[in-house]
Amino acid sequence: MSVIKHKDQRVGIYIDTANLYHSGKNLYHSKVNFGAIVKDALDGRKLIRVIAYVISTESGEEKAFFEALGKMGIETKIKDLQIFGSGAKKADWDVGMAIDAVKLAPKLDSIILLTGDGDFCPLVEYLQMNQGCQVEVVSFGKSTSAKLIEVADHFTDLDIAPNKYLLRSGGRR
Repeated sequence: MSVIKHKDQRVGIYIDTANLYHSGKNLYHSKVNFGAIVKDALDGRKLIRVIAYVISTESGEEKAFFEALGKMGIETKIKDLQIFGSGAKKADWDVGMAIDAVKLAPKLDSIILLTGDGDFCPLVEYLQMNQGCQVEVVSFGKSTSAKLIEVADHFTDLDIAPNKYLLRSGGRR
């Protein structure tokens, strides 16, 4: 399917921060430039809302990152890292991200998911079939579910120009 983009198109962007962070770290040993990704994904269209789903740890070292997202105009939803008695850790925003996308879908023409997680396939199909939204996926192709790419109306592979979407030491591209 061909993707439709025009300046009056209402867009919501949902960022699976951990997914992109770990892809950038594991594939390129770099941090991700979320501002550049959001700007290019939006492509001059009308941004209704952009939300990054983030995890807060006990050390709080990520606070500066959360503040940087805010300065870029990216709303953050924060969840505490769960640590179980066994030492196992859990930090998952999938359901929260999906619920937010479903709730806002009636006000949007296009929904952009910044994730490579195949768990979002049912969400993509629901938004397309039941809400009439165009759904775009933006992530690093090397770590993106093939099924997610298949069900999306459009896929942007950040691996094509990774240096454009990564930060060098000191926070610069």
